[in-house]
Amino acid sequence: MKHFFNRKDSIVTEALDGFLATAGSGTLARLDGYPEVKVVLRADWDKMKVAVVSGGGAGHEPSHAGFVGAGMLTAAVSGEIFASPSVEAVLAAIRATTGPAGCLLIVKNYTGDRLNFGLAAEKARAEGFAVEMVIVGDDIALPDIAQPRGVAGTLFVHKIAGHLSETGHDLASVAASARAAAKDIVSLGISLSSCSLPGQTHEDRFGADDGELGLGIHGEPGVERIAMQSAGKLVTIMAERLAARLDAGSRYALLINNLGSVPPLEMSLIANAVLSSPLAKSVTMTMGPGHLMTALNMNGFSLSLIKLDTEREAALLAPVDPHAWLPAKPVRAPVVVVMAKPGSRNIKAASRNADAERLITAVCEKLISLEEALNGLDAKTGDGDTGSTVATGARGVLDRIDTLPLADKAATLAAIGDTLGTSMGGSSGVLLSIFFTAAAQALGGGAPLGKALIAGLDRMVFYGGAKIGDRTMVDALEPALKALDTGGLEAATGAARHGAEATAAMRKAKAGRSAYIGRQLDIADPGAFAVAEVFAAVAATFAPA
Repeated sequence: MKHFFNRKDSIVTEALDGFLATAGSGTLARLDGYPEVKVVLRADWDKMKVAVVSGGGAGHEPSHAGFVGAGMLTAAVSGEIFASPSVEAVLAAIRATTGPAGCLLIVKNYTGDRLNFGLAAEKARAEGFAVEMVIVGDDIALPDIAQPRGVAGTLFVHKIAGHLSETGHDLASVAASARAAAKDIVSLGISLSSCSLPGQTHEDRFGADDGELGLGIHGEPGVERIAMQSAGKLVTIMAERLAARLDAGSRYALLINNLGSVPPLEMSLIANAVLSSPLAKSVTMTMGPGHLMTALNMNGFSLSLIKLDTEREAALLAPVDPHAWLPAKPVRAPVVVVMAKPGSRNIKAASRNADAERLITAVCEKLISLEEALNGLDAKTGDGDTGSTVATGARGVLDRIDTLPLADKAATLAAIGDTLGTSMGGSSGVLLSIFFTAAAQALGGGAPLGKALIAGLDRMVFYGGAKIGDRTMVDALEPALKALDTGGLEAATGAARHGAEATAAMRKAKAGRSAYIGRQLDIADPGAFAVAEVFAAVAATFAPA
């Protein structure tokens, strides 16, 4: 796995400085103890309030520095990647932020964090600071373990304690609420790959068709290997285990956390799966989905829930300064707006016109007969489906010929445009639908047929972007329509043939899929070739006996 970094020993300090430089706020700062002391803190802090300090190893961004600000953390202490911060760094944070109101340390339940934050707390107390510590162990992956890990549910405690501090509560009440909250949080994670560390060789322990359930935020192995299956089934497994730890009848807040590299599309799908599971009946508000406490680039996610009461709900809903915090939102079913009906248009009834029917039939049958030839031409420059696409559109028109208002030229062109737009598919179908639709409007507005067809071409060129010389159907269609307008069908047929042949000599296509071929093509463009064949078929159909 590749990473962007300069030196292993400066990754964290450079990242923290980048964060501070782009935070857009003059209310954040760092202590000057780099590289040993890595502390981000509030520059606007009022020491008459309880300081709320947390932290841990780097690699969990935006945790923890991303949550420093009004309403959340007073300071965040960072270690190196996945390494606990030093005692000296934690102590420096306490000294910098703690006044008469005291300090609460929020610590995830890992041995290094407990020891280093704990020793710093004892030293701070010896210096006369009032310090309390709450330890969060929200991971339920191993239900019988005496010391469960602290994972993303810790963020609930950050938010609750930060709100209580901001609103003037004393240290005892902030600490008591934080401890009670920590006991009412459950979390569980799942991943399809392990994370990789910058500058270290990475060997993914996962198989091609499995993932891990219940893994930690430092890449620790999960409690069990789990076979790859649909997202809904994976979420169901997690939901069942989480639901078993919830109190029946209680309300919960749900935090949906991206562990690193799950695309936003998949995270929203996961959110939908969770809120469609039985777990949803207990959830009244959500945070996420998004990056909150990551594990570098782990391809996984975690779900955390906290039991709500009035105080916790108010705390979670309170606005905060840190942009990394994703505001709590009430659960809402998707709002579905009824689609507007098509604007009123005078739909003409089917009518007969022998010449129009002969013309349409000749064109469609010619295009259907060219299916294999056009696919062959397209296979040399694209995905070989031009013939099939064009033939599908032609069949669609033929299937509906008995419903067309053939006695009304404008209405017929509009109906053909509608048919090609829905049955033909691909960009060719859309372009031809634009052509016929715009031509119908011009014809209905009084333009003669030749001028109306040119008006349709103008709209097709405007939206499609291709022009003469770009090696597309326009190279045959434009000269043919102009010749038709001024010189009649025979002239149009010759112009179309000449335009199609010219595309074979064009060294480089400038539009369409052929534009991605970086060499001389030496074959006619399939769209231009089809246009020439259509004009030839029409000329043959209406040639004098």
